Amino acid sequence: MSETGLLILRLAVGIVSVAHGAHTLFGSLGGPGTGMGLGGLDEAAARYAAVGLPGFLMAVLVGGAELIGGLLIAVGFMTRWAAAALAGLTLILAWKTHLPWGFFMNWIAEPGRGHGVEFSLLQLGAYICLALIGGGDWSLEGRRAKRASYMAAGRARLRRN
Repeated sequence: MSETGLLILRLAVGIVSVAHGAHTLFGSLGGPGTGMGLGGLDEAAARYAAVGLPGFLMAVLVGGAELIGGLLIAVGFMTRWAAAALAGLTLILAWKTHLPWGFFMNWIAEPGRGHGVEFSLLQLGAYICLALIGGGDWSLEGRRAKRASYMAAGRARLRRN
């Protein structure tokens, strides 16, 4: 049953990360009336530059890491590395962009107010769990490990005979 829970966690975290990365890089899934705001590299670069980070570089780095890292986490390939990288980025972004606004997100969409660290904390917890546990049995790396153990067991049987 724990493998099912790990699969659900991996898929949920992967989908959310891919969506955030696509929004940052391409402006997908956003725009007026969606509640997410405009996306794309120019918008993300402006947000990062406003808090003192290298705007365009951070936009490309964060968007690419979320998109590629989310895909890797979702399929369960290099899960620990992808989750650790995304945890590091989330920690930096939470500190620089969300912490000044407090704990809670801006649920009422108050103009001129950003989001707190609430969602970043959830993301960070999920990334750290995945970095510590890995992809599990129902992942590409889990299949690979299972196949390697079957091959090793077969070689051991051949050596005994």
